Amino acid sequence: MTPIPAIRPWSLTLLAALALSGCREAEPAGNQSAHATPPAALAPLAVKHALGTTQIPRPVQRTVALDMNEVDFLDQLQVPVAGMPKDFVPDFLARYRDAAGTADVGSIVQPNLERVHAARPDLILMTSLQANQYPTLSQMAPTLHFDVDYRDSHTGFVQVLKDHLATLGAIYDKQALAAQKIAALEADLARVRAVTEGRPERALVVLHNNGAFSAFGVRSRYGFVFTELGVKPASPHLDTGLHGQPISSEFIQQANPDILYVVDRTAVMEGRPRLDADTLSNPLLRQTNAWKHGRVRFVDPQAWYVTAASPTALRLIIDDVIKGYQN
Repeated sequence: MTPIPAIRPWSLTLLAALALSGCREAEPAGNQSAHATPPAALAPLAVKHALGTTQIPRPVQRTVALDMNEVDFLDQLQVPVAGMPKDFVPDFLARYRDAAGTADVGSIVQPNLERVHAARPDLILMTSLQANQYPTLSQMAPTLHFDVDYRDSHTGFVQVLKDHLATLGAIYDKQALAAQKIAALEADLARVRAVTEGRPERALVVLHNNGAFSAFGVRSRYGFVFTELGVKPASPHLDTGLHGQPISSEFIQQANPDILYVVDRTAVMEGRPRLDADTLSNPLLRQTNAWKHGRVRFVDPQAWYVTAASPTALRLIIDDVIKGYQN
């Protein structure tokens, strides 16, 4: 992946009243009959984000999502997905892999613009991974940039997710459902903080890639694990960003974490079986407190690596973090 520019939080500006009373949520396209009444017109919205301000006519009936996080947001809000990349679809979104009504628009990092156009989107959802294509995408349809910082998530990460849920809830006239999902996200956050608060254990997050390791600290793509989920870092001075800092087994041994979270990139990118305690036969890692006390967690690599910035992904990450504190 190419480096991703730092981005700022976004805000939602209403151009007109949302006309909430008496509005019914539109059914997914596959459930509508040939003679279904067209959805009632809603006031347009203007959404301000890191790349500009997007004017969104409503209702939005066909959405193309260029990032798996965005697909999960739509899934959470029961919004049909007209098109999405299908190169790395996580298991928790598996039903979209072969969905006939969801077009395959190429890869996450480099979507196929012809396929995006052919999907006839009313709205395109993208992240910083596709930022260089924003001008072209905007010519096809209104395009929104999800202002999550994949390089450094140590501040405001959960709030960005909550804001995005609220924004999408307004766009699709699903405010009540969005509020429920925000409450569930807050409950997940409280659940993990109840476990990590006051605990002395120090943890290290490492990425495995074909036998090599990279570590992630507080100012990294996994910074929110330390600042928002309450995990104490075993090596607080790592400068790691998006891709992590290449490290050796000796580094892990010297950091001597009490908990070791292993993200197996190779399993995701090459479709290999996931690492486990039997296949990771590294004598130096076995000398760490984490290994000695059974606190090496081989986390869900799809949630941590493919997504990590959506409601379902965050819940799965929180589950993995909590398991790290269990013997």
